[in-house]
Amino acid sequence: MPAKPQRLHVHFESNRGKPRIFQVHPEDVKAACRRHPELARRLRITVGFDREILADALQTADLMVNSDPPREDLRAMAPRLRWIQTTGAGIDGLLPLDWLPEGVTLTNNSGAHAAKAQDSGAMGLLMLNAGVPRLAGAQREHRWQPVYSTPIAGKTAVVIGYGDVGAAVGRAARRLGVKVIAVTRSGDVRAPADEAVPVSRLSRVIGRADFVVVATPLTPLTRGLLDAAMLARMKPGAGLLNIGRAAVVDYDALRSRLASGAIGGAVLDVFTPEPLPADSPLWDTPGLTVLPHITCDDPRYIAHLLDFWFANLRRLLAGRRLANIVDPLRGY
Repeated sequence: MPAKPQRLHVHFESNRGKPRIFQVHPEDVKAACRRHPELARRLRITVGFDREILADALQTADLMVNSDPPREDLRAMAPRLRWIQTTGAGIDGLLPLDWLPEGVTLTNNSGAHAAKAQDSGAMGLLMLNAGVPRLAGAQREHRWQPVYSTPIAGKTAVVIGYGDVGAAVGRAARRLGVKVIAVTRSGDVRAPADEAVPVSRLSRVIGRADFVVVATPLTPLTRGLLDAAMLARMKPGAGLLNIGRAAVVDYDALRSRLASGAIGGAVLDVFTPEPLPADSPLWDTPGLTVLPHITCDDPRYIAHLLDFWFANLRRLLAGRRLANIVDPLRGY
């Protein structure tokens, strides 16, 4: 009789300080195991919070699901570790990846946000087109201030970052009749767009945009990309939607241009720090809508994550390349 294959030890680690929809609880893992029983039988599973059992678990862990893995002497802590899956898509908080031990693969949760991002992209574009950020400000001040707008069809959106999230916004825009100019690292795109340019040519196209959408991860290339000079190139009255990372945009310069009316409105979903402090001037900036980092997430987030992880586990057991491997040089 052939010997049973050795079970792999996977440790799921979460932070109680994060919203529940981003925490992996034992009941979440059990439900996923019921959906993938043949793979679950190959596993020994531990679940922890706030690093309470992490040191002990890592002594025998082959696999780990954790968006904040320890980076100091990780190989010594986890001699058998071969794969880390982050619970999030963005990994800017883990860069640079010089702490990642040789022989350990890092994958992210890219792709989990696309469906919600498409809805939120349509919402954000329509809000900006209708002047909702300024209308909401007038409401708070008890002022009757009509804002008249033309239909959105036929306008242009420059979408910075055209991965899963950016392409989802692009689909929403094109369904609204909006022309999409995709801006990517290389100028190449996998999803449909009306035009695509490399990020080095952003300054040449940003002035054509009625809407500028930030959907890029934060990397050394994108940090501060929309600085004061780049924002000054935007078309007068254009709108800005940021569902990527806050540090891509100079928010102080954005506030100034919103206050002057040079930029017509902004919808921001990402900030540094988060939660946005109560005394931040962004709360009261005219023409600005603050969203509490919700545009790309839904309550089924962890179920999607675990189904993706089990699909990747099947690839691992079959000796195939994992999906969503992070490139240490690109940072995503």
